[in-house]
Amino acid sequence: MRVLLVGAGGVGTAITRIAARRSFFDHMVVADYDLARAESAVAALAPDHRFSAERIDASDEAAVAALLRRENCDVLLNATDPRFVMPLFQAALSAGANYLDMAMSLSRPHPERPHELCGVKLGDSQFERAEDWEKAGALALVGIGVEPGLSDVFARHAADELFDEIEEIGIRDGANLTVDGYDFAPSFSIWTTIEECLNPPVVWEADRGWFTTAPFSEPEVFDFPEGIGPVECVNVEHEEVLLVPRWVEARRVTFKYGLGEDFIRTLQTLHLVGLDRTDPVPVPAADGSGTVQVSPRDVVAACLPDPATLGERMHGKTCAGTWVKGTKDGRPREVYLYHVVDNQWSMREYGSQAVVWQTAINPVVALELLASGTWSGSGILGPEALPARPFLDLLTEYGSPWGMREQ
Repeated sequence: MRVLLVGAGGVGTAITRIAARRSFFDHMVVADYDLARAESAVAALAPDHRFSAERIDASDEAAVAALLRRENCDVLLNATDPRFVMPLFQAALSAGANYLDMAMSLSRPHPERPHELCGVKLGDSQFERAEDWEKAGALALVGIGVEPGLSDVFARHAADELFDEIEEIGIRDGANLTVDGYDFAPSFSIWTTIEECLNPPVVWEADRGWFTTAPFSEPEVFDFPEGIGPVECVNVEHEEVLLVPRWVEARRVTFKYGLGEDFIRTLQTLHLVGLDRTDPVPVPAADGSGTVQVSPRDVVAACLPDPATLGERMHGKTCAGTWVKGTKDGRPREVYLYHVVDNQWSMREYGSQAVVWQTAINPVVALELLASGTWSGSGILGPEALPARPFLDLLTEYGSPWGMREQ
């Protein structure tokens, strides 16, 4: 297997460090708009000659397709933010390569009733091309990070082995991470965090389909395992709600994220003053020569520390998991399937902070399952469309076991 990895940020770099310990692939091209960043990720793995660095503009579909062909890559792994999903997704199809991502194409709220009705949903732009992928005999495995990704695998596992009927599947994410020296320092891309937290959350109900609510709605306190403890979680827009109902039968699907009051208040303030906007606005040039066009959200991202650099200052654990309620053998059952990463462990073992490492391990596991033929298919599939047990077993083999708690 030859892989084109696009994006050498925190998650992309963690992917290279995890993959370097495995033998399932022949070569991985690490490509980034910043060539120095790609070269740095590759240099850290020396003398592993299976890795090489290239410069690529992820928005340039033709250039990405040409790179895939030139390097004879079988698969494109997208480790960029969601703005670049569609050009990379389409470049892979054009070049006849398989495709994996960890976040799906962007949504757009309903123009008149954003907190009731869906507009353009996450992934809609990709699923519109499902027939093209099927005809090409190629696979687009979408949403294969940790959330979405491992959380979807947990949903499949619950349906296959733990329940006869499922009433609700609820993704619940929480942490007790702190960052020394910062009052506000998101552990993941602020661009993506703003997108998913300020957009109207989507909920699925079997008798209603997909609908939306107001941001940060339906707060609940969820008790997370391994010492993290109770965290207040709220509804947030996320891909699992759009993926799970396509392949797993459940009466309700939700996603709730443990953000905390201070984090929510900061995001609300950014929205109030328009700093969450992505459309460029004119700003006077520093030299007085006129104006320059600047995206407010990009300014916010530039003012905050790079999440990939926070590992040495970060303390605590992060937990991703799937809570499932239903019946088994005629009796009520409720479980929480989860994966916890301790930042001290991930920094010591891989030099990557916990959140980006937890995201990165899952596409590497998926690539290995595809390389071995254990996972296969064509068209556009979510992780819950494929057998869960091989994934969970291999995740444990990687030295990162998952857990289950009866509620």
